[in-house]
Amino acid sequence: MTARIGVVTFPGSLDDRDSRRAIRLAGAEPVALWHKDKDLQQVDAVVLCGGFSYGDYLRAGAIARFSPVMDTIIEQAKAGLPVLGICNGFQILTEAHLLPGGMLGNDHLHFICRDQKLRVENADTAWTGDYTAGQEISIPLKNMDGRYVADRRTLDELEAEGRVAFRYVTDGEAADGYGNPNGSLNDIAGITNAAGNVVGLMPHPEHAVEPLIGTGRTDGLPFFTSILKKLVSA
Repeated sequence: MTARIGVVTFPGSLDDRDSRRAIRLAGAEPVALWHKDKDLQQVDAVVLCGGFSYGDYLRAGAIARFSPVMDTIIEQAKAGLPVLGICNGFQILTEAHLLPGGMLGNDHLHFICRDQKLRVENADTAWTGDYTAGQEISIPLKNMDGRYVADRRTLDELEAEGRVAFRYVTDGEAADGYGNPNGSLNDIAGITNAAGNVVGLMPHPEHAVEPLIGTGRTDGLPFFTSILKKLVSA
């Protein structure tokens, strides 16, 4: 039976079709979910895609967090449903308190769009099993409010529990995609919850799944093959 992975569309979502295509390329069935519907259509996992939900008014993700679909996602994520938040989706996950911390404007106050080097720190989540810890990958990054922040206690907990999933690689030239692109604390690019079923990150793996688009690499595809293998083996 084919795994079904839902992709939520909010007003202002930009990358829902890209996410559905990545899911299809990985071998799963993408399912379009609408923000006003509480019914998740019996999907096996959910992707909250990138974009500017509700125009990023108030704070990025702050309004989308109260969409009807999020009531169901929050409930089911706490019960183990795998959820991936990409860029705006990561922001929504922090607003929904499914992931700790929050997102602020980039420290340089400019929108950034570039290929970004990341290091995989945790390969044991539902979405990172096809990577290896310490692996360096390159996937596109595009955001205005991408600066991850949290209080010192939260940062210490994330580090101690191995819940930093991805970190910006800083040992290189910024022009080549190295370096912290937005001032995120501890160079954090993505994190996971304690159970490993909820993951959020700012860069866009769905834009790096085919050699002819994005970075010209397929470094983002393992996100989607990882969850497929996790669901099939469950």
